[in-house]
Amino acid sequence: MGPIQTSTTRNVLNPGPKRRADILFTLAVLVAIYLAWQLREVLLIIYVSALFAVVITPALSFVQRFKVRGRSPGKGLAFIVIVLALITILVLFFTLALPPVFENIKELAHDWPNRMAELTAKIRRLPFMSKFRAPNLEGYGSAIASNTYGVFKGVAGGIFGLFTGLILTGYFIFEGERVFEWGMSLVSHEHRDRLANTFIRAEKRMRHWLAGQFALMLILGSLSAVAFGLLHVRYFYALAVFAGMTNIVPFVGPVTSAALACIVAGMDSWQKMVGVIAFYLIYQQLENAFFTPRIMKTTVDLPPLAVIIALLLGGSLAGILGALVAVPTAALIAEFVDEYLVKRPSATSHVLAHEHEGAREW
Repeated sequence: MGPIQTSTTRNVLNPGPKRRADILFTLAVLVAIYLAWQLREVLLIIYVSALFAVVITPALSFVQRFKVRGRSPGKGLAFIVIVLALITILVLFFTLALPPVFENIKELAHDWPNRMAELTAKIRRLPFMSKFRAPNLEGYGSAIASNTYGVFKGVAGGIFGLFTGLILTGYFIFEGERVFEWGMSLVSHEHRDRLANTFIRAEKRMRHWLAGQFALMLILGSLSAVAFGLLHVRYFYALAVFAGMTNIVPFVGPVTSAALACIVAGMDSWQKMVGVIAFYLIYQQLENAFFTPRIMKTTVDLPPLAVIIALLLGGSLAGILGALVAVPTAALIAEFVDEYLVKRPSATSHVLAHEHEGAREW
């Protein structure tokens, strides 16, 4: 009678099928990674849309609390109300506040040579600057105006992407629960409840990110209104609102608002422009080192170092959108790390430690 062959023995003696399965699985993973890299821009828009569908759910619930003739609006109507309210605010702002600013920018561009001559004469009066020559200042001014136009042109071109994201966000709001249930159906029963609870806890933390972002926008808008008002910058109220609104976009938002404020201040005097630049330099240091880490620590429950690293990595990997969703993504990752990787002491170890402390006291 020959030796009994177990399943393990058979796999060792005949490893062919298992190796083929491992090779096929590895190839499938590599192909998936390659496709994800090729489609990274589309996948990023989808991810951002899903994220915003999660974080604006409390706003939808707030709108649904209002009753008209005893009936509350559904999710679809609440989403339409929020979108229309945002569009109305933006249209009113750009219609009423910005046209006077752009009219003055046109005047500045028309009178640019005379202003440059005046500025050069003032610089020559300074000590050690009597031989100052500015043959290229006019060219620099044209370049700045061209770059500013390019920035606003890029913003206008991104409107199409914005509406695409809004449509995707609406679909995620309406179909989110069904998609979540379908995803959980792919997980085995013994792990499904734990994974679902982890996602639910992460969802709560990610929703708090929007509250923290609104707080940062309000802080910049308020401080810039005070600073620009003290500097007597024209249209300081419009510039403050614009600064607060664009602050939701990391890096690009503050740069755009600072450039616009500098142009408006420079139409009056270079001292005001220097004051605006000084304000933005000081504020950026305060926001990066104090406001953002502490507000995100309170709302998203992330340490300040994790917030700063997330912003740097998100901006480096995916640009503006990456920096925009870096903090809520870090909250999502932190929840999974806390659930699946962090090793907590068991109840038995707590009891043993307590008994050991009691023995030491005796």
